[in-house]
Amino acid sequence: LPHYVKSLGYAHPLILCDEITHKIAGARCMELLRTAGVAAAEHTLTHLGFDEATLGEIVINTPADCDLIIGVGTGSITDMTRYSSFKLGLPCFTVATGAPMDGFAASIGIMNVNNLKATMPAHCTEVILGDTDILKTAPYRMTVAGFGDLIGKITCLNDWELARIINGEHYCRNIVTLVRECVAEVMREAPKIKQRDPETLGSVMRGLVLSGAAISLYGDSRPASGAEHHMSHYWETILEQRGVRPAMHGEQVAVGTVLVLMLIEELLRERVDFAAARESARSYDGAAWENEIRAHYGAAADEVIAMEQKAGKNAVSGRLARIDSMERNWDAVRAQLASLPSAAFLRALLRGIGCPCTPAEIGVDDELLTDTLRYCKEIRARYTVLQTVFDLGLTDKLAARVTEKANAGD
Repeated sequence: LPHYVKSLGYAHPLILCDEITHKIAGARCMELLRTAGVAAAEHTLTHLGFDEATLGEIVINTPADCDLIIGVGTGSITDMTRYSSFKLGLPCFTVATGAPMDGFAASIGIMNVNNLKATMPAHCTEVILGDTDILKTAPYRMTVAGFGDLIGKITCLNDWELARIINGEHYCRNIVTLVRECVAEVMREAPKIKQRDPETLGSVMRGLVLSGAAISLYGDSRPASGAEHHMSHYWETILEQRGVRPAMHGEQVAVGTVLVLMLIEELLRERVDFAAARESARSYDGAAWENEIRAHYGAAADEVIAMEQKAGKNAVSGRLARIDSMERNWDAVRAQLASLPSAAFLRALLRGIGCPCTPAEIGVDDELLTDTLRYCKEIRARYTVLQTVFDLGLTDKLAARVTEKANAGD
């Protein structure tokens, strides 16, 4: 850390951590920097909602001569470091204390804005230090969560493929190849995760870093976030409003990935009636939709409604155009969906390393699960298989079938 601080020309870094990460690595970072003659400052966060108040606390406690912010931690701390450094016009580093998510090298950050999980523009960190001696002592659950976040790329990349086939959305094969190779390597290494094998933990960390790098290369989170992430963001939004602490992000993504695969399997069993889909699209009632969003999103409803007013993803004309495209390209759509691994295979893989793989294991009951399948697509203006199912008028039907099976035995 002192080497990179000095060699890149920084003299007054700020160490940003919370009470836990301060004990794990923050205090050691300060010791190393001061021993090396670097005039470092430190701040331990007290506002841990990772929202507007957290951003304010960082801004207030950033010294006037600060020329670098070093985030010590994982998901939320590193997101806030990259976002606050972006707003302050400062570069940033990351010292990872675990490997539970893929945002380390991303040029976006997730924070709570007006009670909704929002994706914000952020700096891509200049240096990421993932010391395997630290990573292997992190709670096992964090490593498993990192694996879960990487596994989510299976369904995320499927969503991008669907968007390419149905919407003609821009698509980068090089980035897709990069992310797929990360996932394939980590899946091969999965059995060694339980052993806390340093090389395997290094592979997980490398995969998470490269997945985040794919976000930075593309300019947004399309290569790393799809329907499975929309489920995670929805659960976090709703559970936090209820005063319930959600499961770790990567755990939620793992469960979401299994659920998306189950939804796809149910869709493949359907004999799609495109005429009925068009009739369903024409009967769309925007006012009724808004009432449902207010009933199910609570304090976050205004942000969701404003997003739809801007994006118009549910508008009748757009839905009809997508249905026409689906009908023309249905063989290609089916072939893409059929290329994915089965939900049972993925569930067995996750269970083998001790990762949650059913909604019940992360505190999602059947009512919340059904709501998730019906409404989580509204949390982002991004085309996913959830929009495919919605456009075809099959959301309620398939949601009921997935909910019935989601917590059943393998």
